[in-house]
Amino acid sequence: MRQNPARRAALLDAAIEVLAAEGSRGLTLRAVDAKAQVPVGTCSNYFANRAELLRQIMERTRERLTPDPAEVAEALAAPSSPELVAQFLRDVYRRMDADRSSYLAMMELRLEGVRRPELGAELNRSFRVALEENIRFHLDAGLPGDRVDVTLLYLAVHGMIVDDLTVPDVLAGSAGELIDELCRRLLPRGAAENA
Repeated sequence: MRQNPARRAALLDAAIEVLAAEGSRGLTLRAVDAKAQVPVGTCSNYFANRAELLRQIMERTRERLTPDPAEVAEALAAPSSPELVAQFLRDVYRRMDADRSSYLAMMELRLEGVRRPELGAELNRSFRVALEENIRFHLDAGLPGDRVDVTLLYLAVHGMIVDDLTVPDVLAGSAGELIDELCRRLLPRGAAENA
């Protein structure tokens, strides 16, 4: 297998676009080659098979959607409050809006994971780790709320994202307003109330 990291990233980015636009059935090594505008067979030089490509797409979408650590550190300079939590959640939504293909690709991977137990197991592990990292970040930062609050926020915001991507006319009001209201209603004022 080839080891050119820039070429591998470009192929994975092309694969994300194909998966988001065409779904799992449209994701072939040849389709990725075409989207990446590389010679036929290039993708197969980088990924041993479709299962490996799917696994690496999962990792690449996470890389693309991870917030900039400098932006997170800057935001944490503000006082702990439900408004700060809402700011972080609005940022999740902003990243989704900026990279809809990654979120759509992840939805396709979730569906494919139902049919491919090995992919499903990796997705379960990856999402479980990501949720635990989010909970740990929230609690370590002294943000208001506890584990259950963070889990509820995660479920609510990701549900909003699914609706925005698939049935965008369902939600009444802007996502930002809904997120602000969710945090106001769910979270206690101040970090002193953390459990």
